[in-house]
Amino acid sequence: MLDDRKRIALIGFGAMARSLQASLHRSGDNFAVGAVLVPSEFAPSPSDLDGLKLFHDVSELIDWGPSLVVECASHEAVRTFVPTLLRNGIDTIIVSVGSLGDKMLLDILELAATQGRSRLTAVSGAIGGLDVLRSARNAGLRSVAYTGTKSPNAWMGTPAEDTVDLASLTESTVIFEGNAEQSARLYPKNANVTAAVALAGIGFEATGVVLIADPNVTTNRHRVQAEGAFGSFSIELQNEPLPDNPKTSWLAALSIEDAIIRHFTSIDV
Repeated sequence: MLDDRKRIALIGFGAMARSLQASLHRSGDNFAVGAVLVPSEFAPSPSDLDGLKLFHDVSELIDWGPSLVVECASHEAVRTFVPTLLRNGIDTIIVSVGSLGDKMLLDILELAATQGRSRLTAVSGAIGGLDVLRSARNAGLRSVAYTGTKSPNAWMGTPAEDTVDLASLTESTVIFEGNAEQSARLYPKNANVTAAVALAGIGFEATGVVLIADPNVTTNRHRVQAEGAFGSFSIELQNEPLPDNPKTSWLAALSIEDAIIRHFTSIDV
């Protein structure tokens, strides 16, 4: 039986959401997903839901009374559902951090959270070192750069296909070079991590981004480099991709679980 103080609902029920559900189930009875919000055209089968409440309308989900909602769907889902949840006093965690590259949407979300006295949390996703960036920002950052490297298969279905023959690559190839605002807009499924870096550091326009397709890698690689008054640092992670979705690092799914645990924990250390 679900603890009413921990009524967790998901927006979306794709690979990341299912990975999160399974992980929470394995961890015991402290946290469990009780409902999902999915547009009717994308509704999973009853067997996939395994007893979860299914809602197609955000008002129905609000009536169910979640204490926390986790968005695992898309930038459009953030725009469509999250402001309403926040205005109704429902704390929300978002995975599609790239959506916050839209300054107008960010302002709408901030106002909605203020009106509803609720809290919006953006997960760290596949990257680390964001606590360092946030701390260093207080003294001034001169530069922040992010480099993301994935296999060509992970870039299928993105603008990279328009300029590079991904299936025929034999060596490491830059598929994008620009800033975090452009990256988040053009590569929303693959580059949410750039948005997390931008938010923690010097913003979307000032954060440099390079995206690479490399046929010789089997992990998703993320590197952040920063310089400022504090000194400098470089951090690199090599993440296994989510088994059901090579565009997403497994660590990104794990970061959602951590955000949920921290949300309900009395002492945040």
